[in-house]
Amino acid sequence: MVSPIVVVGASGSGKTTTIEYLISRLFEDGFKIGSAKHIHHIDFSMDTKGTDTWRHTHAGTTITIAIAPKEIAIIKKTDTSKYRLSDVIRLFDKEQVDVILVEGFHRLVAKREDLAKIIVAKNQEDLERRLKGTAPPILAITGRVARNRVDLPILKIPVIDLEKDGDVLVNLVKNYVSAKANRI
Repeated sequence: MVSPIVVVGASGSGKTTTIEYLISRLFEDGFKIGSAKHIHHIDFSMDTKGTDTWRHTHAGTTITIAIAPKEIAIIKKTDTSKYRLSDVIRLFDKEQVDVILVEGFHRLVAKREDLAKIIVAKNQEDLERRLKGTAPPILAITGRVARNRVDLPILKIPVIDLEKDGDVLVNLVKNYVSAKANRI
């Protein structure tokens, strides 16, 4: 099982920008990447009201699979409150990805020392709050806070501004993935 890298931070801190950056750069370098996004909105559905798949699920299916020429979507109606991050990661098992980037799940992963994390923060206060509850390994810190490094306390964690030093983050992720693959 591929070990994920979890990108955590408050809404608006730059998590999606960080993941999008990593995905595009790793893809350019030949990596096969999976991603998972934790969505907090209770009423969220990726299925659109009125579509055929929506009609199927609202008629009573537990699982609906939509297949198009270049895409497949699996819509599974279930109580996700019982899902753990490991359950989500197992969904990638057959895909043979090199790395899984996970956005969110902070409450589930903060104390776990078996999962690498990238912290994305808006400002110094936001960063201090995130660091306080997050166990290592922390690969890097990025987000809006990285643009104002002057105010940051001295950390042993790289603080990376994607616009200036994005290659550093990509290399940290590559090295982590390589080290994990060599342990298997």
